[in-house]
Amino acid sequence: MKRDIESVDDITQIVSDFYTEAMKDETIGYIFTDVAKIDLPHHIPKIVNFWEGVLLNGNNYRGNPMLRHIELSEKSALLSEHFERWLVLWKTTIDSLFSGEKAELAKYRADLIAQTMLYKLNAIREGKV
Repeated sequence: MKRDIESVDDITQIVSDFYTEAMKDETIGYIFTDVAKIDLPHHIPKIVNFWEGVLLNGNNYRGNPMLRHIELSEKSALLSEHFERWLVLWKTTIDSLFSGEKAELAKYRADLIAQTMLYKLNAIREGKV
């Protein structure tokens, strides 16, 4: 039986494994490699800090993920199929490694984040913001 997410090391494993798959994915890989031009050694600790805050009540994250995604979407539109694929990869990564309350919370919060970001990005594109 898999154990639950318990530590920053666990979150680091999830984030690292996720990006390994996401960056080579046919649907969203180009967003990370060509649009955002992510520097993984610099980016992964930030994302780990974000998820540590979500899952373990950490307070190390400094940033505005919505603003970053607005900037990305101005370069190359982030669409529902991108968020759907992100969610599939995120959930698959979590399920391959962990099981339990925190693992379920990580998937649930990812759903909420994706819905919120997509809603706001669509509102911006439609000139409603």
